[in-house]
Amino acid sequence: MSRPNILYLTHRVPFPPNRGDRIRTWNILRHLAARSRVWLGCLADEPVADSTWRVLHEVCHRVVIISVEKRLRWLRAGFSMLRGRTISEGAFSNPRLHDFVRAWAGQTGFDAALCSSSALAPYLLVPELEGVRRSVDLIDVDSEKWFDYSKASSGFKRSLYRLEGRRMRRLESSIADWAESITVVSEPEANLYRGFCPTGPVHALPNGVDLDFFTPQTDRANESGCVFVGALDYRPNIEGIVWFCRNVWPEIHRQRPDQRLRIVGREPVEEVRQLANVPGVDVIGTVPDVRPWLNQAAVAVVPLQIARGVQNKVLEAFAMARAVVASPEPLVGLNVIDGVHACCARQPEDWVRQVVQLLDQPERRADMGLAGQALVTADYRWEQCLSPLMNLLGLPSETAFANPSSSEYEPRQWPGGVTS
Repeated sequence: MSRPNILYLTHRVPFPPNRGDRIRTWNILRHLAARSRVWLGCLADEPVADSTWRVLHEVCHRVVIISVEKRLRWLRAGFSMLRGRTISEGAFSNPRLHDFVRAWAGQTGFDAALCSSSALAPYLLVPELEGVRRSVDLIDVDSEKWFDYSKASSGFKRSLYRLEGRRMRRLESSIADWAESITVVSEPEANLYRGFCPTGPVHALPNGVDLDFFTPQTDRANESGCVFVGALDYRPNIEGIVWFCRNVWPEIHRQRPDQRLRIVGREPVEEVRQLANVPGVDVIGTVPDVRPWLNQAAVAVVPLQIARGVQNKVLEAFAMARAVVASPEPLVGLNVIDGVHACCARQPEDWVRQVVQLLDQPERRADMGLAGQALVTADYRWEQCLSPLMNLLGLPSETAFANPSSSEYEPRQWPGGVTS
């Protein structure tokens, strides 16, 4: 039995899996590579380490990574907007990647083609892919994110974000005209898509968590304080943790002055770095491994006001048996019972009460952590979450081949290893 050939296009290099979209694309790539020969094409807006090249060449049949010059990217984004298309399409449009897709498709009898995000969907419309089963992993319904940004902004930004949201929704709807399947990270996202495109072939393909990597320590005696983990150059994370430090943490610190909040994440922007001036706050920034920071924390906080899809930061905290306090948005799409698997907080006073109670009650923290760990063990293993993928691509779902990613290349320590 020969391996099927799959074209997989990602909007960022999928390794190392150190942010939300990369975690998903990396695990999809490994799932596909265990069952097929994968031609991987991706864009890179930062230097690509030799170790990344080695990993991807080990996993894939062919790999091309196109470096993107940031100034040229934004020129293309502006031109796309002037043409009546989305800024996102322009930002991820690249003639070299387009040429590789056409060349590969002309030389290879692809059995299926998959891309991550609506912005890459135009690459699958080349004539050489006519007749190939095509699928788009939207991940999230990005148009709704832009509408959320618009509501949270004012002036020119409000109008620009609303325009991008309208155009993105038109793009997302148009994919249903030609793609055999569309995937998103949760059933609520799928229902959102069905709300404006009732006939679209959309399916929920949830995010999972690597339970072999994210394992809790058995000794909880030294855990203290709170931790926030996330990419600190990503707008929802920035706005969420800044809000928390201004509106919630000062009262927690007043009541429990011995406790500290540690902010862990890649590329902290200046607004985040300034939070180190708030009493009791430590801005840790980029770390090689987030697990020690999760393990030493009594409570993981997730104060996001804008959150689409399933949040990896919540799944990872659950996997490590941490007690979690979160705003409602990051818990959407998860099978969470408030007060059992996590505490949901809305107003600042709710946050203060929930966090302080958990800081004071180690047995309750332990029970909540174990409940969260049991939840992800039962429902959010990657292999389980991605099991429908091959059928959606019209290919046999059996694992007929050994996974080519050997233990040598397992992501046991990731440069800048934090998630979004």
